[in-house]
Amino acid sequence: MNVHLPFADRVAAGRLLARELASGKTLSLPIDSQRDAAVVLALTRGGVPVGFQVADRLRIPLDIVVVRKLGVPWQPELAMGAIAGESPILDDGMIRQLGISAADIEEIIAREQAEMRRREELYRGGIPALALHGRSAILVDDGLATGSTMLAAVRHVRGLDPARTIIGVPVGSKDACDRLRGEVDDLVCLAVPDLFFAVGEWYRDFAQVSDAEVKHLLTESRQQLRKHPASSATA
Repeated sequence: MNVHLPFADRVAAGRLLARELASGKTLSLPIDSQRDAAVVLALTRGGVPVGFQVADRLRIPLDIVVVRKLGVPWQPELAMGAIAGESPILDDGMIRQLGISAADIEEIIAREQAEMRRREELYRGGIPALALHGRSAILVDDGLATGSTMLAAVRHVRGLDPARTIIGVPVGSKDACDRLRGEVDDLVCLAVPDLFFAVGEWYRDFAQVSDAEVKHLLTESRQQLRKHPASSATA
């Protein structure tokens, strides 16, 4: 697919990604008449508007993976890793170089796990997470910079016994794509720019996604799925 960067916004990027996945050129999804055979798992929060478009086009359920960055204690914006579920991914080289103690790491992991639980309850509103056993899990985000948050999400999801794990993103760095390709059954990235500094530089509108938007899109996806049959997924 020829992609013109930057994308207008996450919705536009999601539609292009959905079209590529629905085409069957890059991967074969068992979705024809088996709605329960696949699920989109959007990384919160930025991946949810993108994942909504993919789930809507494929006529399959949308769910979320809550992933949190693990920030350096004295510089929280600097990531020393990421966590999804019980699966932290740590940058051991950075941790050694900065002299971050095991106690500090444990404290940060515990704090972020508490925040993850809070967000899960907020976003789901009492609706349980979808079972992944035997299904194709399509993990979607708005882009891959270092790939650390996606790696944490993938390893968490693989522990839930899906039949296949697939990554779908509009844009990513070559290093991140290379890092993640061996972790999943398939990886679809629409654009891999030669120079890559941050995901946001490849979007004209990269406004922060709100908690309210995440909740709305999850509700809207469930309602749309009830209205439209899975057999129209590739129409």
